[in-house]
Amino acid sequence: MRTIGFACTSAEAELAPYHFDRRAPRTNDVVMEILYCGVCHSDLHWARNDWGWTLYPAIPGHEIIGRVIETGPEVTRHKVGDFVAVGCMVDSCQQCDQCRKGEEQLCREGNTGTYGGFDRVTKEYTLGGYAKHLVVREEFALKVPAGLDISKAAPLLCAGITTYSPLRTWNVGPGSRVGVIGLGGLGHMAVKLAAAMGASVTVLSRSDSKKHDALELGADSLLVSSDPDAMAKSANAFDLIIDTVPVEHDINPYVPLLDVDGTLVIVGQIGPIAAPTTVPLLLGRRRIAGSPIGGLKQTQELLDFCARKNILPDVEMIRMDEINHAFARMEKADVHYRFVIDMASLQAA
Repeated sequence: MRTIGFACTSAEAELAPYHFDRRAPRTNDVVMEILYCGVCHSDLHWARNDWGWTLYPAIPGHEIIGRVIETGPEVTRHKVGDFVAVGCMVDSCQQCDQCRKGEEQLCREGNTGTYGGFDRVTKEYTLGGYAKHLVVREEFALKVPAGLDISKAAPLLCAGITTYSPLRTWNVGPGSRVGVIGLGGLGHMAVKLAAAMGASVTVLSRSDSKKHDALELGADSLLVSSDPDAMAKSANAFDLIIDTVPVEHDINPYVPLLDVDGTLVIVGQIGPIAAPTTVPLLLGRRRIAGSPIGGLKQTQELLDFCARKNILPDVEMIRMDEINHAFARMEKADVHYRFVIDMASLQAA
């Protein structure tokens, strides 16, 4: 089907209107009109080829809320008119041990990314949600629960699940002590979700300038990571630390803050970090781990949890033609805390 989006044609090019064809719908597909699309830091990395494997033309966007406008004859989960949500993946093998247990993000054959992947049938290059339409396998279009504000919910599909998944994996609940490094798109969701789970939450930041924001979001306190005395006094203070920093950085100052058997989970940076020292790991039986998004079952669980608890990202709505300015602001960390594109503005753009 012919549609339109915003694409970049090189690492140096700005995003601009781009007409293209979505693949033909299959019998188990839904066709959706995209209503809102979140702007993720990964979108910026992808457009700029920061990871070295972008293919152009590239259309980013993997935090998608839309309305079903067509269904294949074998579709049973959705009907025309339903609001649905699509995150970072649009397919997986559905047969391996990971897929069978609901961990499609860890598919042994590799999941198919919403952008930057290759369709498992046609081998076409996948293009993301900065577009008017999307064709997706029905299992990968999740139900938007009643009561969830669709204009603000899009970032739950990446920022939300990226932080929810490690909180669930490490069994966060009442009595848990959680630290969150960074208070951006990922970090502010980690704070909201951990607090809603009943944990004691501390934001770790280089200054106290974000203390008011941290407390407003649900944190109990803020720890200034550039203060050696404060850091020393917080040794063994956390069961889990969620590291949301999206650039290369040093994790060594944070590891001693973990209690025995505590875990520091990296969810932000994709690429190198400063070399960790093993001393606090060995002496405290501490761990450094990584975590991607969650699977389909867990992402639906997140959406339902947020609807019950009335948890939504803090967003700034933008028009499609403001995306390049939004990217420039993201590079300066000038957003509180997530941009969402109103895709109704795409046609005018």
